[in-house]
Amino acid sequence: MQKVRYNPWGVGELQNEINRLFSNWGDTESSAATAGWVPTVDIQEFDNRFQLFVDVPGVDPDAVEITLDNGVLTISGERGLPEAPEGEQILNRRTERGQGRFYRRFILPDTVDADNVQATDRHGVLEISIPKKAKAQPRRIKVAA
Repeated sequence: MQKVRYNPWGVGELQNEINRLFSNWGDTESSAATAGWVPTVDIQEFDNRFQLFVDVPGVDPDAVEITLDNGVLTISGERGLPEAPEGEQILNRRTERGQGRFYRRFILPDTVDADNVQATDRHGVLEISIPKKAKAQPRRIKVAA
């Protein structure tokens, strides 16, 4: 009979994930692997566009950089800790929301219209609309005699 190790909650995987998270603590590298936090993103595809919804509460829209280069959409920015009101000192702080630099990258299909991408901020949700190019329609070509 073969023995199988019982691991009811994936404790080994959880420990590995915790070690990975804390191994980059305080690291200032500028890659997604060392970002301070990663915003969640919902992606929807329609007939004429892709729509991305990026959760970035507490991030100034002017501090968000969106670039589209060689078919790669990059969203980056930074969220800091809230400051204490003037004249007051923070005695204790518990922080659960991520802060620091963030990066997200998406490889886009060739069908997107890179010249007409639009982004808006609505209550901490960044909405990015990426239109698709019109498809080339097949047409019949008449042969001249």
